[in-house]
Amino acid sequence: MSRTPDSPAVDPIDLSVFASRITAICEEMGAVLRRAAFSPNIRDRLDFSCAVFDASGLLSAQAAHIPVHLGSMAYAMADIVSGIDWRPGDMVVLNDPYQGGTHLPDVTLIAPVYAEDSLVAFVVNRAHHADIGAKSPGSMPLSTTLSEEGLVIAPTRLLAEGEVIDSCMQWLLAPMRNPAVSRGDFDAQISANRLGLARLQTLIERHGAQRFIAWLAAYNDYAERLAASVLRDIPDGCYRFDDYLDDDGQGQAELLIRCALTVDQGRILADFTGSSAQVQGNLNCPLSVTAAAVLYVFRCLMPADIPGCAGAFRDICLRAEPGSLLDARPPAAVAAGNVETSMRVVDAVIGALAQAVPGRLCAAGHGSMNNLALGWHEGDQPWDYYETMGGGLGAHAAGAGLDGVQAHMTNTLNTPIEVLERNYPMRITRYALRRGSGGPGACRGGDGLLRELVFTGPARYTLLTERRRHAPWGLDGGGAGQPGENAVNNVPVPAKCQGRLGAGDCLRLASAGGGGFGHDKA
Repeated sequence: MSRTPDSPAVDPIDLSVFASRITAICEEMGAVLRRAAFSPNIRDRLDFSCAVFDASGLLSAQAAHIPVHLGSMAYAMADIVSGIDWRPGDMVVLNDPYQGGTHLPDVTLIAPVYAEDSLVAFVVNRAHHADIGAKSPGSMPLSTTLSEEGLVIAPTRLLAEGEVIDSCMQWLLAPMRNPAVSRGDFDAQISANRLGLARLQTLIERHGAQRFIAWLAAYNDYAERLAASVLRDIPDGCYRFDDYLDDDGQGQAELLIRCALTVDQGRILADFTGSSAQVQGNLNCPLSVTAAAVLYVFRCLMPADIPGCAGAFRDICLRAEPGSLLDARPPAAVAAGNVETSMRVVDAVIGALAQAVPGRLCAAGHGSMNNLALGWHEGDQPWDYYETMGGGLGAHAAGAGLDGVQAHMTNTLNTPIEVLERNYPMRITRYALRRGSGGPGACRGGDGLLRELVFTGPARYTLLTERRRHAPWGLDGGGAGQPGENAVNNVPVPAKCQGRLGAGDCLRLASAGGGGFGHDKA
């Protein structure tokens, strides 16, 4: 995408205005998706992301949505779009982790943008569906194969010539327990892409396709130049760090994430050779998810004004062994790889990078999305619900870690208590900071969260959580944060488990605190 000598010149002011416009389109797509969605997971928790890609599948603009969605799309989109015979009015749906997805609940819709009879860009959104057809409510099961996790959608046309293909939509809805809700969420995703198409086509009509294409290329080149100026400041060398996942829920524990960062004059190789092999449980992840975690950490190192498009990451490469935990092969289960393993990859990369640029990165955060899947599929009113929960962030040289927030690879909200209690048979009896759970140090780690749910009717639950055994580590002499805890009726339960709850039962989640920074002088 670098500009060739015969490419049209781009005025910097025009490029700045264009960047603001195309980013605003992504934000507006997100607003449409949120307001049109039926499920609390999308409407209230904001578990979705929107972006614009160029005709070759390079990320060109994104809203400030979810890093694991956006980074994995950025890594995989070129391969996805190159394998499809696109036509105007198409919209393709997919969720297959081994064909460009992350895990099955994250469903992606891609629409091509045409101008002057040529393909010039794509608009894309990805949203988490609490029901994707798994037998376990919430579609985040303790799975051992991909087929147990729900409906697997290879890239498939959902719209042709601008109209929904009814047979495809019916196939998508067939395994869903509440097809009206699922249809509403799919329609919301379609509407978001239609909005993006309309806005981009208006922009193109005003300025012409050639100028639009030149702007996309120039924006990526601009991001590359700015990012290179940051990456060149990292001292050359090889920096290593090991971290561990607690267990896979199927008896395999102490799962190694081994990271070696090699820096050579601003070029970065993140090498995960030596990490654990893929496991029987569902902590496996496709390489695109690993890439998302790596890109996220380096994006955090860059100033906020560097565009978050593909050009910013041209000098960052990664390597993982095929068949490993970080580059899994089908039919390996992946439901928790997207949400838990990605978080540990972030910790491992931060641990390595902190050696190269001491004082610029934070200690380990709570290190888990603390996934809770709930529902009840028996009777005439089945329901599914899914949420993540925040915790403590790691402290850093400039101050304490934040208390009780979502961290790193997720950027969602908790569903408001009123929405939960109005829609599902439960009451939230406690929701508070877990005081004192942050690690000690000159700067203390952030405190985790406590959340207690008391049920007013039957439910089945699944927990996929981490940092229950391996506490979040501190930096530069700071102490570790307290590990998280799970309990049912005050009886501890494992980090990854499932079970049945009845009226009056209490489910309690306590997330980990963040690691401290610096020696405590007290």
